[in-house]
Amino acid sequence: MSNSYHKDKGPFLREVVEGERFMGFYLLRSKHLEPFRDPSKGYYLSLVLGDRSGQLLGRVWENAEEAAEEILQGEVLKIDGEIENYLGRLKARIFRVRPAKPNEYDLRDMLPTSPKDPAEMLASLDDHMGKITNPHLAGLVDHFFGDSEFRDHFSQAPAAKQIHHAYLHGLLEHTLEALQLAEKLIELFPALNADLLRTGVLLHDIGKVKEYTWETDINFTDPGRLVGHIVLADEMLSQALQSLPDFPSDLGLQLRHMLLAHHGRLRWGSPRRPHTLEAIALHQIENMSAQINRFQTLLEKRPAEETWTDYDRLLGRQLYGAAADDPEDRIADPSKY
Repeated sequence: MSNSYHKDKGPFLREVVEGERFMGFYLLRSKHLEPFRDPSKGYYLSLVLGDRSGQLLGRVWENAEEAAEEILQGEVLKIDGEIENYLGRLKARIFRVRPAKPNEYDLRDMLPTSPKDPAEMLASLDDHMGKITNPHLAGLVDHFFGDSEFRDHFSQAPAAKQIHHAYLHGLLEHTLEALQLAEKLIELFPALNADLLRTGVLLHDIGKVKEYTWETDINFTDPGRLVGHIVLADEMLSQALQSLPDFPSDLGLQLRHMLLAHHGRLRWGSPRRPHTLEAIALHQIENMSAQINRFQTLLEKRPAEETWTDYDRLLGRQLYGAAADDPEDRIADPSKY
């Protein structure tokens, strides 16, 4: 596995083995006080710990209520514990736990991160922007990506909390993949409005910079939970169009439709299904990027000796990885997970 960014990180959760006594720093994804079967014994504390390699269940058996008051979900903890095997699954018996100090960890060890270099991806994104020749669309794209704060947030943001590109710089990676796919469609189907499709790809997920927070863990903001990125993106686009009074109204309407319809179906969150050539193209290419990344991530997480993944509840199936796939390639870089 890759080296940690902080010298005191401790073992990655994907590396721990049964019987190992360990000490390190981990993100607290959730905590729950649970009663013992014998109520007179009080409570124990269940924790879900995470780092960029995965997550692990841990339990505090002694002084659980005091520990629960001291630690907060979403913060980084220092853990002293031992790995046990319970019913075939590894778990951590935690002896000591406390909140980490700011200088004791590096957030890059805690959250999964795109394996691709964000600076290189941004440069490639700029190259694609440079292909837009329509002055109105070029100006609209610059309205967003010419803003240094938006550009920085867009570069850092995940594309999702769990399903696809659910890691730092994931939104940038997903958008760039969709742009690369769009160029292939533009070659194959000359009837497509190339500049409109490129612009739609660049802007289709801009609402995600407001939908998610990623300061310590990837989670939803209040607007993300209550409104969602599709509506947030339409609001952001509409405000931008109002600041560009010469922008053609029909072109703006088509672009708004693309963003609103890019999930393709009402039950997937889009208030409209695609009604234009560019809208259906956007839906298909962004969905291809998302689903291939989703499958690839599940396959990479399967145990090294297995060809099948665990059953995925949302997909309703297991995935098969060919035996020729080298297990060493799958576990070499925990930043993928």
